[in-house]
Amino acid sequence: MPKAKPSPTRRSGCPLNASIEMLGDRWSLLIIRDMMVRGCRTFKEFLGAEEGIATNMLAGRLRRLEAHGIIASEADPSDGRKHIYSLTAKGIDLAPVLTEMVLWAARHEETANQALVRKLQTDRQRFLEQVRERWAAATSQTKPG
Repeated sequence: MPKAKPSPTRRSGCPLNASIEMLGDRWSLLIIRDMMVRGCRTFKEFLGAEEGIATNMLAGRLRRLEAHGIIASEADPSDGRKHIYSLTAKGIDLAPVLTEMVLWAARHEETANQALVRKLQTDRQRFLEQVRERWAAATSQTKPG
């Protein structure tokens, strides 16, 4: 697969800059966290996060993540006005990055959710496998045929 050229709207072709421009706001990372850790798939589920994202901010971040190919959406079969979101392969590839960010913060800051931290500390690979399995299964269930 050929390397993609830097987007004309990016400040530079630096890989870190590209990452920051796609994910550099707190909401995008928290949405991805909610998908990976909590299995969130609907707008309403994302609104339930303790950080309290505003609906307009959530809608914008979901569109942005989809535009960057990190998540995908499709109409809910039971209500076509609603969308079901899933991580793409590109999004799933962020699991090790978010895992390391969680562990880094737990080492250097007072944080909650020590159960997740212990899980990642004791069996990081199993956690990453579970994320990949969950989204591989979710992706295959939403494909026709």
